[in-house]
Amino acid sequence: MVISRAGILVPGATGVLGTALALRLHEQGAAVAVAGRDHEGLARVSQACGGAPARTFDAYDLEQCARTVTWASRELGGLDGVVVCVGSAAFGPPELVSDAVAEHLLTVNALTPMAFLRAALPLIRPGGVIAAITGVVADSPPAGMADYSASKAALAMWLRAVRREQRASGVTVLEIRLPHVETGFAGRAVLGTPPVLPAGLPVAEAADAIVTALSVGAHLVKPGHDAALDVER
Repeated sequence: MVISRAGILVPGATGVLGTALALRLHEQGAAVAVAGRDHEGLARVSQACGGAPARTFDAYDLEQCARTVTWASRELGGLDGVVVCVGSAAFGPPELVSDAVAEHLLTVNALTPMAFLRAALPLIRPGGVIAAITGVVADSPPAGMADYSASKAALAMWLRAVRREQRASGVTVLEIRLPHVETGFAGRAVLGTPPVLPAGLPVAEAADAIVTALSVGAHLVKPGHDAALDVER
């Protein structure tokens, strides 16, 4: 995908990483549409992205998520990419995680991204990309994060299956499997206290890796050996 000619929707654009990604895409010439739940934050991101189209959504309203994709395609005159940056964390052993919290995690971390990307598949132009952030917990769940890890693993499995189905369509399916990033995300958990974590990846570095992955048609961003993040095609 040529970023400078692409129309890209970023749901979760009011989060720290979503904001950084939207700005980076705008700086590289993409036509960006931004979506989030925070009206004021969304207005700031829109303004920083040259007055980008902006729309609020409720992550629990999956039909509204799908309609946001249709809206973005109309506003941008077509859609080349959707990168979902929505997520929520919780910490604690499963016996202390209520069913309501478990449902929240599965909705926000799995069903919401799926709703956006499912709606995008018929609209994305050939050569385009659908993408979402999972995390290293999807493959290596730590103690005290069973429900959070399960929600991310559900999304990861969905992305991998859809990738197989889309091989002949010309649409790339990108999984962004990030390690801990310095977004303050863990400190906003809906339950529990995060474990002591080492210094995380700078937000700018994560955003750069995502933009690179989008531009080269990669299928995976993951922790690297020689670099903080590897981009795999």
